[in-house]
Amino acid sequence: GTESKHRRRGGDLKTRSTELGSAVTGSPLTPVLPASTTVKKSIVLSSETRKELAKQAKVTKEERRAQIDERYKYLISRLADGIGLSEQQVEEAIISDDKFQLIEQFFAPSGLKKLLFFYQDVLQQKSNPSLRSDESMNSLFQKKLFITMGSTENITGTCAFFLRTSDKVITASNASQEVNFGIFECTNGNILQGLEFFLSQIMVPALKSQQNWGAVKEGLKNSQIQDFLYSVDKFVGTLSSSRQNIEDKIQLRKVDIDIYISNLQNPSDYITAG
Repeated sequence: GTESKHRRRGGDLKTRSTELGSAVTGSPLTPVLPASTTVKKSIVLSSETRKELAKQAKVTKEERRAQIDERYKYLISRLADGIGLSEQQVEEAIISDDKFQLIEQFFAPSGLKKLLFFYQDVLQQKSNPSLRSDESMNSLFQKKLFITMGSTENITGTCAFFLRTSDKVITASNASQEVNFGIFECTNGNILQGLEFFLSQIMVPALKSQQNWGAVKEGLKNSQIQDFLYSVDKFVGTLSSSRQNIEDKIQLRKVDIDIYISNLQNPSDYITAG
């Protein structure tokens, strides 16, 4: 009697466990698959996904490469000369860029006023567990040329820019006349120093030696032109002083104020001291 009672209780317990499993999961309790099975499956899927993404990226790059005409080649040649890369390297960087469409928007009538490129160290999404942490970090940073809007990435290297001079559509025949190119170094993110050098060493000398000022016949002798050049010089001076201030050329030191206020006893003393 006791044995059958134990069996019955055991049977009841088993039944209740099954019912509990059904209530929670909606189905009888089933063995959980080993973790390795699930992991292996996800690795296979991610590998297939990576292959598919790589295939799509290759197709996209070739479609973009087919779009490269004389307008693009003009930009590529200027970038290659300015930054010190080969034209093949620049072309590869451009057709691989997720902001590639900005170039076409720049060429369009009344299109983007500027087209910016940064060339600097960028953190690559790779890791090598065999390396020490410091070596691994160094290997993750690689020089990269990429298109930017200028508002989402910090500049830490070289900034190259193209500026439109009018709202005309940019064509193969007018690209060199309608598009201005410039470049300045912002090593370690020092934008002020880069801009100061660009203006003082390149732009200002070019402006002061310019003979043709369009509708202004007097050229450099014109008072408005002289005022303009003066304002540019003044701006460069402001940049220089701002940079020096930021670089701690002006240093503030802590002053022990106790010796100054120890003799101040009442409000009239403070007013007199003020």
